[in-house]
Amino acid sequence: MLQYSASKVALVVAVTLMGIIFAAPNLFSKATLADLPTWAKSWFKPMQLGLDLQGGSYLLLEVDLNAVYKEQINNIEESVRASLREPRIGFRNLRAADDGVYVSITDAEQFKTARDLIAKANPDSKIESLDENRLRIYVDDKARRDREIAALSQSIEIVRRRVDEFGTSDPSIQRQGRDRIIVELPGVSDPERIKALIGQTAKLNFHLIEPGVNALTDARSMPAGVMMLPGTKDDPNMYPVRRRVEVSGERLVDAQATFQEGRPVVTFRFDTAGGRRFGAVTAANVNNRLAIVLDNKVISAPNIKSPITGGNGYIEGGFSVQGAQDLALLLRAGALPAPLLVLEERTVGPGLGEDSIRDGTLASVVGAALVIIFMVLAYFTFGIFAVVALVANIILLFAILSITGSVLTLPGIAGIVLALGMAVDANVLIYERMREEWQTGRSLLSSLTSGFNQAFMTIADSNITAFIAGVLLFFLGAGPVRGFAVTHIVGLITSMFSAVMITRMLVWFWFRYSNRKSLPI
Repeated sequence: MLQYSASKVALVVAVTLMGIIFAAPNLFSKATLADLPTWAKSWFKPMQLGLDLQGGSYLLLEVDLNAVYKEQINNIEESVRASLREPRIGFRNLRAADDGVYVSITDAEQFKTARDLIAKANPDSKIESLDENRLRIYVDDKARRDREIAALSQSIEIVRRRVDEFGTSDPSIQRQGRDRIIVELPGVSDPERIKALIGQTAKLNFHLIEPGVNALTDARSMPAGVMMLPGTKDDPNMYPVRRRVEVSGERLVDAQATFQEGRPVVTFRFDTAGGRRFGAVTAANVNNRLAIVLDNKVISAPNIKSPITGGNGYIEGGFSVQGAQDLALLLRAGALPAPLLVLEERTVGPGLGEDSIRDGTLASVVGAALVIIFMVLAYFTFGIFAVVALVANIILLFAILSITGSVLTLPGIAGIVLALGMAVDANVLIYERMREEWQTGRSLLSSLTSGFNQAFMTIADSNITAFIAGVLLFFLGAGPVRGFAVTHIVGLITSMFSAVMITRMLVWFWFRYSNRKSLPI
């Protein structure tokens, strides 16, 4: 029956009123919303505008997975060297190649011991005996792929941290394919700076400088385990740095930009284990130089005057204030496991975003106006009911987008326009079914009831099909496609509520209080 209980009326009114309250912030300026109490700001938020509506930057990044593999091989090489040196096992021809690390053990009697030590130090690697004294240590395909997946996930997380530290509001950072990351930064006013922050590996390590080696004259005869590293762009020197990492930057737990004797510096703090290691290294190497290496460049090489305990220190490297702030940000966010390559970059100006909003709003208004005119001309009083339900549908759609913090994009506006058409489509199905029932000679109440009951399954089937398509677009799509999918899905949910609940309530009120005896369509 068409009967509508008081509890259902209360539910419809309550949901509609809540929709009005949560959609209302979209009508006010940012200055007005900023004056709201703190508790209100957390509840009543406007929709967030996407990159194409408020301007900003779009970056398509590629993680250099080849660099991840090379680092794996280099780590194995250093591990093999350390494993054989400590027990004084003789070896020669230690080298890293594309297919693994090769080493020859000089004493055949120590071959098994050397193999066991290398296997213990590299549990994730495979070892192959090439002959009675030669080994190959390599990474199999599964271990390599697992490391690449971990590197991509870690890169996404670190990019997210850096963007959050930078203060960008509502960034979108997501994976694309096997090795790519999409970064959308709405409202970014300095895209070059944030691109530099995102793309810098920021791998910080502490090494000792090899004493007694002249970087210029001894470049061709470096001792084993020593590498030549350049200084920063303002420092033309080359530094003979020991390959062994004394303290890893992964042990850093905090970094801040501050001033030391009037110059910008970056203070840092290690965790407990890192602090102990740093104190032991500085205590054992007083009067030697410590190289602070960032992305294979020596940014500072101070002389160790005394043991540095407590796990705290600072880096001075002729920084500008902004340079010190950026370095501190990078160190807090963590180092990327591999370099990021910028494959594509787009910048949308705020003026273009305003044009998109204006054009999208115009399209929505024109579309809504045409729908309203058609419904009123085609169904008269019931057309007005459909228009009321349509307005409630739009309000509820905006409210849900605001509550969930969804980002409205230009394709999202297209989804809203589509939602308007789908919302009245359900009313059209209901009204046409009523008309058919009325023309067969059924009573007014029976025609109204049958119109809602018989059309409901058709409406549900079509909306469920469209909902499944929207879900697939959301999970399999990216960027603009997902923006469209969000408003498409939300519009389907609100249109079902408005067509089935609100329109039915209005028709029931009309039937009960109008005393009409014929169907007005």
